[in-house]
Amino acid sequence: MPRFSRLTPDTAVGAARDLLADLVSRHGHVGDMVATMAHSPAVLGGYLQLSRAMKRAKLDRTISERISIAVQERQGCGLCLESHIAAARAIGVDTGEIERARAGTSDDPAIAAIIALALQIYREPTAITDEQITRLRAHGYSDREITDVVGIVALNILTGAFNLVAGLKSDTAPDPVTGNRPQRH
Repeated sequence: MPRFSRLTPDTAVGAARDLLADLVSRHGHVGDMVATMAHSPAVLGGYLQLSRAMKRAKLDRTISERISIAVQERQGCGLCLESHIAAARAIGVDTGEIERARAGTSDDPAIAAIIALALQIYREPTAITDEQITRLRAHGYSDREITDVVGIVALNILTGAFNLVAGLKSDTAPDPVTGNRPQRH
């Protein structure tokens, strides 16, 4: 059961009202997470800005979704995990690779290495070594792609932690901005 109420442009105040009104005008409605985040205009605004910024990430989306799956498997946000699994399926990541991502790996050594980096950023960023970064470069990752991993992990920590604190759960997780439910395959 959610711990906080959903807000609307009519019930939110100040900057949160403006953010929600803008989202509703562009998308028609917002999802539970965004509507609940509106209790803090700082959190909602930060989420929206980081989410928009990460859409411009250089890292291939099939890889970023696997990173999100690996992080959310560990963080324990079922709503986020379901959403990222649905997104990975929608862009062609097969069931085996989704399961491997949940386990924190991949059949592709380059993807396994970038997932391992993401999980280390999540758990223990102080233990990342120069050799790890060198190996990622040897796999063909650019400095921009490696840096994008930090943003992907940060966005997942924010959304997962927020949903867990707010008590948001779903059997079929909606897109956090539009509220649209993913189609099951």
